[in-house]
Amino acid sequence: MSFPLDLDLETLRRRRSEKWVSYPADVLPLFVAESDVAPAPPIAELLSAAVANGDFGYSADADGLRDVVSQYYTRFGVEAAPGDVMPVYDVGVGVRAVLREFLTPGAKVVHHVPVYMPFPAWIRRSGHEPVGVPFAEDGSINLPAIEREFESGARAILLCHPHNPSGRIHPQSELAELASLADSYGAIVVSDEIWAPMALPGHEFRSFLAASNTARKVGFAISSASKTWNLAGLKCAWVVTGNRAQYTLPPYLAGACGHLGSLAARTALTEGEPWREELIAALGENVDLLGRLLEEHLPEARWTRPESTYVAWVDLRAYPALGDNPAKRFLSEAKVALSPGAAFGEGGAGFVRINFACNPELLTAAVERIGEVARGAV
Repeated sequence: MSFPLDLDLETLRRRRSEKWVSYPADVLPLFVAESDVAPAPPIAELLSAAVANGDFGYSADADGLRDVVSQYYTRFGVEAAPGDVMPVYDVGVGVRAVLREFLTPGAKVVHHVPVYMPFPAWIRRSGHEPVGVPFAEDGSINLPAIEREFESGARAILLCHPHNPSGRIHPQSELAELASLADSYGAIVVSDEIWAPMALPGHEFRSFLAASNTARKVGFAISSASKTWNLAGLKCAWVVTGNRAQYTLPPYLAGACGHLGSLAARTALTEGEPWREELIAALGENVDLLGRLLEEHLPEARWTRPESTYVAWVDLRAYPALGDNPAKRFLSEAKVALSPGAAFGEGGAGFVRINFACNPELLTAAVERIGEVARGAV
């Protein structure tokens, strides 16, 4: 197996995070978006020293994090000043803060479906109305459907870029068109870019803010080191504002970051690149492995290789006996936990999301198990 996806099942089951305590020990968990990795050495050393020193106080690292993020985002095509960056507790908090600050209460906010499960809840918690629109038939951003919602009063779109659950990186041409459309209606675009550093081999990610001057005028990019370096529990993210002259977030948001999260994120972005490159290479191998496993054990399944993320969106509607919720059958009969497609909204019935950021042996065993259930489904 490839480093850093080389942790065995016995080691992983000692973890107390959601992925490893949600189901009994006989279940293989490939659902929630945690990766089965040991921490990058620079981050492990930082956190070990903090524990030894009892360094658990309030964060005073906002300025340092701003500097690092502004430099890091240049790799995604964005020239941002430190003042364009606002540290926040997590991506969801960043999304809600932007919507609350810059939209009229009760305004409609568009999002695509299917999409990352919390999007509608984030929009509602910010005091706004979520409106789901499907992707175009070719999987592209559905500009006509979005324009219809703008015409009826929507004044924002919450974009998932790269897209979860499909792993698609939206092309810059589509993003530029979306920016122009939003600008013409006085709307903003809030781009959840939490998977930004995770473009898989052969692909490149560029931020929504890099799509055009208009994208910078109407856009926000919200990201974190949490998915790439597996730091979700440490709670640190950031908002990059494309148009600070018009859209300035309140400074109190920076104080909500976790101290260890902020230090770990800064270390990830400055010292974690060699480890990230190894992870991306290992994930590329797992994508190849998953393709072979699906072809062998679920030959009627349909999927598009993800361009980013470590999740795969698999269409099992060619196995009608599995019903609209194959994940439920797989959990009860195969003892494999996957994310049910319906949880991602309209268009998700009959799909599952597979987290392939795991030991290849675990991935192999899981697909073999669910393939056996699919073959025997009646």
